[in-house]
Amino acid sequence: MGVVIEFLKFKVNPDLREAYLQKDAEIWTTALAQYPGFLGKEVWINPHDSTEVIFVIHWETKEHWQAIPAKDLEEIEQRFRQAVGNCYEFVEFGEYQVRKFPHN
Repeated sequence: MGVVIEFLKFKVNPDLREAYLQKDAEIWTTALAQYPGFLGKEVWINPHDSTEVIFVIHWETKEHWQAIPAKDLEEIEQRFRQAVGNCYEFVEFGEYQVRKFPHN
């Protein structure tokens, strides 16, 4: 099994998007980076919809990702919400496996 992707889509108030992204990096990404198996995180911005923000989080295995205690996630989310308020809503969740194909 290869890398596992956690795919999260949010709708964010466009006026607050930059502050939202800054706090996400500061709070969420910093927290997740403490856990084993975290490989990194990409932020995707939709050029045609200024409210859409997608996070693509890379995990070594699904086990690493699932091993984070729910109480930790709740605590991080609480800190994040205190920092940014209600400027966002959760839209979609997905899980993917990365299959790399060799370039010819």
